[in-house]
Amino acid sequence: MGDFVCVHETRRKPEPPGRGSASTLREMADTLYLSLWYPNLRLAALADKLTTVLGVFARHGGEPRVYASTVWPVSWSESPAFQRVYGHGERGLEPRAAVEEALELLHDDYAYEFQVNWHLWELETGGGLEERWVRQPRLVRVVGYGPLFDDGAYEQEGHIRIDFGSDAPFLEEDVQLDETGARHMEENVRQLVELTAAVEKESGATARLLWSELGESLAQRLAARLGMRN
Repeated sequence: MGDFVCVHETRRKPEPPGRGSASTLREMADTLYLSLWYPNLRLAALADKLTTVLGVFARHGGEPRVYASTVWPVSWSESPAFQRVYGHGERGLEPRAAVEEALELLHDDYAYEFQVNWHLWELETGGGLEERWVRQPRLVRVVGYGPLFDDGAYEQEGHIRIDFGSDAPFLEEDVQLDETGARHMEENVRQLVELTAAVEKESGATARLLWSELGESLAQRLAARLGMRN
């Protein structure tokens, strides 16, 4: 098993992930990611890093068990070499057990994806009912990269990449925010910031990057959003 190359703190924005067609990528233009890099990371140590990252979610608004696991060989365009859906809540599998099962297929050119539920405030609309804010689960994807997967994609996307899905809960740009809405949105942002800091510290990452397909700063967009409300 080869070593991962040490990555410095200064990084440029990663290229968009290789999954899906161009139209799919346009639809995902507001997807929010967190990329994490580790110095001289050996492939054999990836399991401990993934287990730690997955475990952090339970203490910051997430569920303690993994919903599903997928192992991707060579690139995103290939069919999974392994795929297992455990289920929500108590039916899910504990992070270490899920990681150990998936990483039985440990190869330099594989990527390992785990899905976990993370709870955020979202505005519930439709069905003729009055709009209301509810705390709902969303599936977050945590991916660990082998050094040769997708031609060394980890150099741009991180040894571990977290896909948070749409950044809408942190901005709600299509919603007229009142005091309640602004408070829930700020709670979502605080939860994201705390989780990001905890993941970096507890997993021992030496570089991190929070980014989106749009390439725009979430902090700047958030400041502009809250400024418009005032």
